[in-house]
This record gives sequence, C-alpha cells and structure tokens, in this order.
Amino acid sequence: MSIEMKTRIAALLCTLICGLLAGCASTTPPKRIGMVVGLDPAQTAEYKRLHADANPGVRNLLNKYHMHNFSIFLHQIDGKWYEFGYYEYTGDDFEGDMAKMDAEPRIKEWLKVCDPMQRPLPGEKSWATMKQVYYNP
Repeated sequence: MSIEMKTRIAALLCTLICGLLAGCASTTPPKRIGMVVGLDPAQTAEYKRLHADANPGVRNLLNKYHMHNFSIFLHQIDGKWYEFGYYEYTGDDFEGDMAKMDAEPRIKEWLKVCDPMQRPLPGEKSWATMKQVYYNP
C-alpha cells in the first residue's frame, strides 16, 4: 500500500473518529440550578440522617427527569441553618419534567417528610432559586 493511500486512510479514520466523538457529546449545555432554603435547627440531625440513606426511589426519579449532579450543602449563618442545593438539568422540557416528577407518588411521600423540616426564605414557599452569575467550565 502506498504512503498516499495510508495517509488518505488515516485522514478518513480521523474524520470518522472526530465525527463520532462530536456526535456523542451533547450540544446543549445543562441548565444549572442553584437554590437555597432554611432548615429547622431542631431537624438538622434527622435531615442529615434521611439524606445519608441511599433513597434509591428518589434518586432514580431525579435521573429519570434529567436532574444530575444533585447536591445539598448545609451551612449555619448567625445561628440559623441553610441548605444550598445544586443540580444540572439535561432534558429538553424543564417545566414538563418538573411537573411529571412532582406528580410521582414517591416524590410526594419524600416531600411530606422533608418539607416540614425546611424554613423558606421570606416571600418564598419552598426552595428559592438562585441566579447564576458565574461558571467556570
């Protein structure tokens, strides 16, 4: 086989591999969600215990509705406890997926346990969504 033929084959393989890799990568960046809510100080231990458990039913639903890298952080400020939540939404219909997830019986059960432990910020009914001002990829 000639060098010219080998070069053409190598170039074709590179083109195919690059095309495959580009096709596998999502072209739409995830929607990044940050949120905050207060936590009843008397409930911090129970809240931590609940979230230390695997809760596969809830975790599976988060993934089903395109919510990934879901994390919750706790922090105390001036004697009050706050939760900071973060996740990345990778679907195409955020409002629709959130409505479907809210209708799931397992999510309803989970929220019946967790919601009473939380203390929404003034003017909010639950988690307050935060505005993203910076991201470093």
